Amino acid sequence: MTAPRTPLPGTKLPAVGTTIFTVMSALAAEKNAVNLGQGFPDFGCDPKLLDDVTAAMAAGHNQYPPMPGIPALRNAIAGKLEAMYGRHYDPATEITVTAGATQAIITAILAIVRPGDEVIVLEPCYDSYVPNIDLAGGTVVRVPLVPGSFRPDFDRIAAAITPKTRAILVNTPHNPSATVWTAAEMRQLEELLAPTDIFVIADEVYEHMVYDGAQHESVARFPGLAARSFIVSSFGKTYHVTGWKVGYVAAPAPLMAEFRKVHQFNVFTVNTPMQHALAAYMADPAPYLQLPAFYQRKRDLFAAGLAKTRFKLLRSEGSYFQCVDISAVSELGEADFCQWLTTEIGVAAIPLSAFYGDGFDQRVVRFCFAKKDETLQTALDRLARL
Repeated sequence: MTAPRTPLPGTKLPAVGTTIFTVMSALAAEKNAVNLGQGFPDFGCDPKLLDDVTAAMAAGHNQYPPMPGIPALRNAIAGKLEAMYGRHYDPATEITVTAGATQAIITAILAIVRPGDEVIVLEPCYDSYVPNIDLAGGTVVRVPLVPGSFRPDFDRIAAAITPKTRAILVNTPHNPSATVWTAAEMRQLEELLAPTDIFVIADEVYEHMVYDGAQHESVARFPGLAARSFIVSSFGKTYHVTGWKVGYVAAPAPLMAEFRKVHQFNVFTVNTPMQHALAAYMADPAPYLQLPAFYQRKRDLFAAGLAKTRFKLLRSEGSYFQCVDISAVSELGEADFCQWLTTEIGVAAIPLSAFYGDGFDQRVVRFCFAKKDETLQTALDRLARL
């Protein structure tokens, strides 16, 4: 008897394979290396937040919540956005709680991008952007940030805009380069887009990790951008609970109406007790207001140790990443160097080339410093050999 045949589905994502993050994390585990590759903390959250989850479960908040999120959490998000960025979002029609920022991004893209539409991405970029656009049937238009400084090149952005341009993705503080857009750059984007109907998807998940006295320039601060933008943020990044996968989107009501049409048939809604816990926890703004100082201390600790090596440190203005130029350390390309570093030195990093569609190699790798001090010190002790 002939065995049943499984039909071949083909693929909507022919360029997607095993990600560099999976590869490097597996290698780090195999070699017992300190994993500074993937961007998540190795320390716990505030115990009060866990107590708030337990209290929510005990209070019976264990069934489906409203599709856009519980009112208390949407109200808390609206209050925070207005206090920090001076723009009011209506909790009823302009804020939706999502299953993390990655779901928020693909939902925004699916809501507005149609086959044939062009979407500008600024490289290097987070690895979900391009597959999301592909799944929506859009055409990816890659515009590189300025190599070395990773500032936006507005001449190249302007040159990339065509009558088919539907949206642009903007990420600040930026993963992987750790740069932060300035108010002047935001105003330049605002001016560039003013005569167009181009939407902005603003990935602001590291909004509370900006250093040296600078402030996060959310698109919410700029009326001409806010009117056309989906703002994406992440409770996982802010409160050290990346595994909870809870985030949110804020957008003008006409945009949010389309977003919710996709959201309700994508995930429908988000973990109920976590929402109640986050709403209660947000009553105190101190945890996110103190986050810049918390991470700046870790950045400075890590940078001081790296300064004793032959790495050339690039400026880390925001996020919890530190990029370094490896030119004085090795003649290897970025990917091969990260393999060598993990295997021979016992510290895992991520090559920036992984964030470019063409694998552009500028001899720069990325470390994550969202780790316990002892984890960072162990990594620095090993890196001291360099």
